[in-house]
Amino acid sequence: MKVHRGVVYSRKGAVASSQPLAVSAALDILKKGGSFIDAGISASAVLAVVEPGASQLGGDAFLITYHAQDKEVLAFNGSGEAPHGAYREAFPMAIDFHGYKAATVPGVVSTWFAAHDRFGKLTMSVNLAAAIDYAKNGFPANAGWLRRMKGHLELFPKTQLFKTMGVSTDVQLGDLVIQSDLAWTLEEIAHNGRAAFYTEKVAERMIAATDGWMSAEDLAAHTTRVGEPLTIRYGDLVIHGQPPPSQGMILMEELLLASGFDLAGMDEVDRIHLLVESKKLAFADRNRILADPEKISVNVQSILDPNYITRRRSEINMTLANNRNSKPGEEGSDTTYFLIADSTGNAVSWIQSVYHGFGASWAAAGTGVVFNNRLTGFSLDPQSPNFIAPGKRPAHTLNAWIATNLDGSLRYVSGTPGANIQVQTNLQIIVNMADLGMNVQEAVEAPRWQHLSDQGESGFDEARFGTLFLEERIPMQIVEKLKER
Repeated sequence: MKVHRGVVYSRKGAVASSQPLAVSAALDILKKGGSFIDAGISASAVLAVVEPGASQLGGDAFLITYHAQDKEVLAFNGSGEAPHGAYREAFPMAIDFHGYKAATVPGVVSTWFAAHDRFGKLTMSVNLAAAIDYAKNGFPANAGWLRRMKGHLELFPKTQLFKTMGVSTDVQLGDLVIQSDLAWTLEEIAHNGRAAFYTEKVAERMIAATDGWMSAEDLAAHTTRVGEPLTIRYGDLVIHGQPPPSQGMILMEELLLASGFDLAGMDEVDRIHLLVESKKLAFADRNRILADPEKISVNVQSILDPNYITRRRSEINMTLANNRNSKPGEEGSDTTYFLIADSTGNAVSWIQSVYHGFGASWAAAGTGVVFNNRLTGFSLDPQSPNFIAPGKRPAHTLNAWIATNLDGSLRYVSGTPGANIQVQTNLQIIVNMADLGMNVQEAVEAPRWQHLSDQGESGFDEARFGTLFLEERIPMQIVEKLKER
């Protein structure tokens, strides 16, 4: 297929991100002899400064790492726990959408140190230097910054977020955006380590700003979980993804369901229909079982079991759409993704988020830390496995993936922002490369679809079963044939 960019080749390393300043910071770290994780920490911190609408120090991070020497793949889960007061009774009508009561314990900073302990080479002062410079001395406001800020102010004109961050809302294109409080926080972390954020000066300010809702015990108890990823075989690839409470299980189930069909031999109508139907079944299973596995038994392997996959696959009707609504709920889509590989073949697939745009629309005074609103990812239904409780982590949209060859060597590193669209886009990218023989650039540029459940003003309507959205580049005759199903 015709592409608008050529494939980029490099032997020294690679960085891909939505933000050029993050890319340049990470490349600079690689040039200084830093590891893939050193570069990742630098990119992560710069993104927290220049794109706080999507990710910030008060958010979460999930990583899949590949270590070339021993071919080891690890999953880092940097999601935060619900604070000590987050009982059902604390939210009579609904979980607060904005304000500090919407937040789980921030996990990004902890994830920096968990990954650095294993794979870091340079000091945290070196890794955070670019972010500190951009926060202290400013970076030029670009169109993306202005669009996000103005869009948030239009939706929530009474927010005090930008005032607390020390950011002028009158900033114009090219003006310097300075965040002095955030610079102080980053310098504290650079000089005093993880403790600065979770038990010492930064923690003290966050506790005071939340009137103790986020307590010293909440922050001190937080930890980044590191373990084995979910793993499946797909053709000649082994796909490694995020385990619960991430919904990475969806991608795995989608692929297993699709693997029973000849995707390369199908026409595009059948292929899109099959993948959409696989998506619906996987989301339904996610909604039925996904929760924090440290609090509730979450048997993902039963979902990925070959016999179960065979049974679920038999439910796919290739001539008619499944119109049972799986009701996934409204999910935040403000997230950023990047990937890094170094000269020795190590790589990281890294995703981080504050959930909805600018998260809780609230920053802890004196820190510049914008809190997430991930607590809204819980359910207030006591029958739900994702029922809210102190110390529990909510079911999570964030996931990233890495693919290895059957001999364990690295093949692909990929991921994307987009809430519930993440696992749909990832599915299509993998199919494009593994089944349709596209190169990485062709796979990315190929037109895509997304299926979203419908939700009216008063919640989900049982008579509405979701909408399939297709890019305009998909021929109309294909669209019409899909409408018939």
